[in-house]
Amino acid sequence: MKKIVFVVILLITGIMSAQKNIYENIRFDQLTSNHKVLAIIPFIAHLELEETVDSEDLKILAEKEGYAVQNALETYFSKRKKRKKFNVDFQNINNTNAILAQNDIDYTNIDTYTTKELCEVLDVDGIISGNLNLNILLSEGVPTDFSILDYFSGNANYGRIGVKISDGETGKLLWKYENAISKKTGKNTTELIDKMMKTASRKFPYDREKRKNRN
Repeated sequence: MKKIVFVVILLITGIMSAQKNIYENIRFDQLTSNHKVLAIIPFIAHLELEETVDSEDLKILAEKEGYAVQNALETYFSKRKKRKKFNVDFQNINNTNAILAQNDIDYTNIDTYTTKELCEVLDVDGIISGNLNLNILLSEGVPTDFSILDYFSGNANYGRIGVKISDGETGKLLWKYENAISKKTGKNTTELIDKMMKTASRKFPYDREKRKNRN
């Protein structure tokens, strides 16, 4: 019984924390009134692994984690879009990455381009991007066993992720959501993104119902 109560408390705390970690531009509706398509680009990952890894190998692993988040976000939005949850479309990430490559933009230099420049290259209205800090390889999965001791000792903490949406015309930040990564947030990248975005769904600005309630 105590374990059930503890889990419930964690869930409630997680939802409350999610709301606090969400930022939305007060001019969101005005800035996005003509938005039709968003592009999801690879996330910039920073790895601090316990085991010693060669610097070049670390770069390769970080790139893999960054693309894994891009893929997981597309999967999440695709599923929700089928239920007509959003009032924008999302560019296919294979097309996104191909167009970037054609313009000599890849994981190693994408962060040197502005939002406006990327939107012009990709012919989209906004960019979904972000950062990922990890002490494990999330894309390969994390231990699923969980104990209360892990929660208090910090052994269940694997890093942090930040998801943001920026406007292509002005370059302004429109929406941002930050979330800690732990054993309870998911066993891999896909599950993490699915859980955290569902938690933030009531605050996701492109939600069709949310936009309807504003008008």
